[in-house]
Formats: sequence, structure tokens, C-alpha cells
Amino acid sequence: MTKAQEIIDYMESLRNEEQRQILMRFFKTAPGEYGYGDEFLGIKVPQTRAVVKMVGEEVALDEVRKLLTSPWHEVRLCGLLILVKRFERLSKKRLTDDEDAARRRDEIVRLYLEHAERANNWDLVDLSAPYILGHWLLLPTFYGGKTLGQHTDEKRKLVDELAASPNLWRQRMSMVCTWKTSQMGDPSWCMRYAEIHLHHPHDLMHKAVGWMLREMGKRVSMELLRGFLRRYAHEMPRTTLRYAIEKMSMEERREWMEKGKVI
Repeated sequence: MTKAQEIIDYMESLRNEEQRQILMRFFKTAPGEYGYGDEFLGIKVPQTRAVVKMVGEEVALDEVRKLLTSPWHEVRLCGLLILVKRFERLSKKRLTDDEDAARRRDEIVRLYLEHAERANNWDLVDLSAPYILGHWLLLPTFYGGKTLGQHTDEKRKLVDELAASPNLWRQRMSMVCTWKTSQMGDPSWCMRYAEIHLHHPHDLMHKAVGWMLREMGKRVSMELLRGFLRRYAHEMPRTTLRYAIEKMSMEERREWMEKGKVI
């Protein structure tokens, strides 16, 4: 299967009505909820990953684009996971400074951001943003210049635009992508976007900020996390604080929660 329609036809053949109803409730698709209007086939993530493995590397980016515009949640996830797999292959150590690989990585990032609003639920963002956008932030790129380089200021401007977007999913991308930058040893991206989103009104962003702070502390420095908490614990949403301190001892968690907002 190398054509979008072939992939869609196959995934539609896997439709499971009982699982579809479960997923629509789980991902909050009722009127007024954050996933309102999304449509599911009722396919579990391991099944979608199996489709990605089946189609391999032969799907052209124009065909992936068609998957990303599908009304089916699982088909869009399939398209995103194809991009993840392709980006990871182009980011192997031996290809880090390869100019052709860098251009192809940039092409994937442009396609991903062009269709960012099609990743319109937390699972679609979380399974793609760290592995495409987050990894790209620490790799050489042609983005913002004619020569291959880090172009950090241009990358930061791009993520700042995501963070400032009125779209919740673009905002979540700007935060969740920092899982990968923290994993690779750079806490600056997490700290920047945790501050930007600290007072975000949506619970999904409270969870994302706390989760990324927790991961930064675990993978880079618990002292950096504690320093951030000393500055901001008193004004953080309690959900954010609770997520951020999950890897600490029970006694330390209790101390931080006492320093947090009462409401």
C-alpha cells in the first residue's frame, strides 16, 4: 500500500463500532468538549502502528498529506506516525550533518506544521510533536538560512508562534515538543515554554506543562526543576504542580503542594 486511498480503504475495513464509541467518549467528542466533531473508526493505536509498519517507507509525502486531511482520527494518526518514522530514519547519527537528509527533515517539519491543526487531540500531538518538531530543534537545518546550521533564533521564533497561536493543539505542540529536547539534555526549551504557558486556562495545558517539567527534572536536573518551582509554585495551577513533582518523594511532594495555590 503506497497510496493514501489504499491505506484509508484498508483502515476502514478494520472499523470496530464498539471500540469507536469508547474512543469517542475517551477523547471528548461530545458538543462543548475539546474533541467535538472528531470521527473515529474504532482502531487501537497498536493496529495503526501495524499499518505504518506495513506501508513502510514508500508512501510519498503528497500521499501523507492526504492522510493528514482525512476526517478519520486514526487515519490522521497513521499519517503522523509515517512522518515520525521517516524523520527518525533521517536523523540517525551518521545523517545528522548530511545536507540532503537535513533538507528532507525540513520538508517533513514544514508539512507537519502546515497541517498542525489536523493533529486535533492530545494523542495526535503527543505521539508526533516530540519526535518531529522536538528532535528537529536540536538538529542542523537549513531553516532560516542558506547554509546548514542550528539557526536557533529562527527555530525559537517558529515555536513562539505556535505558543502564541489561538489554537489549543498548536499551543500544546509548543510545550510537548520539549520532551525530546530535555531527553537530549537541553532544558532551555522546556523552561521557556513552561513559563509562557504557566497561566494557560485549559486543563490539557496544565497537564502538559507539569508533565514536561517533570520530564525535564528527571532527564536533565532535579535542581533545575526545584529552582523553577521555587519561583512559580505559589502561582501554578495545582494540576501543573502535581504533575511536575510526581517523581519526588512523598514528603517533598507534600511540601511543594503546601506552597502551591490554595485553589
